[in-house]
Amino acid sequence: MGEIISCPKCTNQAPVYSAIYFIGKLLDKYFEAQREIGRLQGRSGGNVDRPSQASTEQPSLDEIDLSNTDQLASELQHGPIYDWFNRKQIKVVANVRGVDTTGFFDEVAVSIGHNVPVLKEVLERIRWAQQKEYSSVTVHLEKKSEEDARAITAFCQQLYDFSFVAKCFHNRKESNIRLIVQTAPAIRRFFGGEWLEWYALMSGLQYIKERQKRFSCARNLAITLQNDETYELDVFMLVDGKLPVCIECKTGEFRQNIDRYLTLRKRLGIGRANFIMCIAGLSEEHARGLTATYDLTFTNEQELPTQLARIF
Repeated sequence: MGEIISCPKCTNQAPVYSAIYFIGKLLDKYFEAQREIGRLQGRSGGNVDRPSQASTEQPSLDEIDLSNTDQLASELQHGPIYDWFNRKQIKVVANVRGVDTTGFFDEVAVSIGHNVPVLKEVLERIRWAQQKEYSSVTVHLEKKSEEDARAITAFCQQLYDFSFVAKCFHNRKESNIRLIVQTAPAIRRFFGGEWLEWYALMSGLQYIKERQKRFSCARNLAITLQNDETYELDVFMLVDGKLPVCIECKTGEFRQNIDRYLTLRKRLGIGRANFIMCIAGLSEEHARGLTATYDLTFTNEQELPTQLARIF
């Protein structure tokens, strides 16, 4: 409700609302209008001009390449998620481009997620150089096993091919690789931890595709609770329109966030198994211990698909 304030001129009292309140109402009306357009177009039998098949109905997963599509980056695809939060009287704003996989973020993230122990050093060196505003990093290979050296070399080449680094020099004589880092904000955010969000998203989509489930998905979903407390959900998926799965991704310190996410899970009414804390590099033993201690599910990037398989 708005605060009751007297008019400074006529002294009549009237409710005054914050700008956030009106913005939320406008967004609610906008998203409802978008969904109503989709429903009307679906019933029109083709009599109403339709912008495209992809923009008005969810495509079959068999028809799209999950690693190269913008068909998920639409308001309509996010519609069931809006409805789910609105029923709980929670304001929600989606970054619809957050699930656009036509770029290379998802491919690089999957490469990292499948081999974190070996590639971790490359990530840390690039992130450190970006934070310190250094222009280059050197990755030493002389003490690596032949298999690990090949994996690191292939990964560095992939970074260069996809322009995640500006240059890649392989010095075979000195057995090292020198990388010239990129300074674009999106690349900095990726190496700063967003890679794990992309990996979690793609892991969830791949499993959903295998199970042929109906779904909606979002990344970087901004929500505002009834007490005006705000959160950003790293990855949120709604399966069959009713089963929520929330994945929070951490590549660094996470312990100070546990209480905050415990509170969030309870306010959202999501079961413990469906609220996953994915911590990069966390040992399986440590993950089991944390899961037994708190009402959250802890896992690492390697075991994330296993956790998803236990939900649906």
